[in-house]
Amino acid sequence: MIDNRIGRRSFTAIALLGFAGLAKGVMAQGAAKPGTQQKQKVIFQVSDADPKKWSLALNNAANVQEDLGKQNVVIELVAYGPGIGMLKADAEIANRVLDAMASGVEVVACENTMTNMHLTRDDMISKISFVKAGVVQIMKRQQEGYAYIRP
Repeated sequence: MIDNRIGRRSFTAIALLGFAGLAKGVMAQGAAKPGTQQKQKVIFQVSDADPKKWSLALNNAANVQEDLGKQNVVIELVAYGPGIGMLKADAEIANRVLDAMASGVEVVACENTMTNMHLTRDDMISKISFVKAGVVQIMKRQQEGYAYIRP
């Protein structure tokens, strides 16, 4: 006959060891230390040529900064496909994009799309960033813990 008290003790010890291992794993993955705050991270996808969609994305970015505080958030906006035209220097919303960048929003253009549309870096708003593939950039950022938004 097995003593149930010994079985319960063993189970409790195993459960506590498992919990301790889980807690250690969470801490190793970069849990914030007491008194520190990790920045929130968000990536916006804009692949539409519609100025209203762009305006919505830029408004969303500004709202995130206002709500969380600019110093507490990293915002990246990635444009590809038909949306890339809104990053041209002569685009209707170029000034709004420049304002967003001045407030700390990283704006990124897809070079694959630019190549397909016969656009060069000289055609684009100054000081934007470039990546080979916009979709891959979004994938990478999601793997890095960025929230994904497509207005």
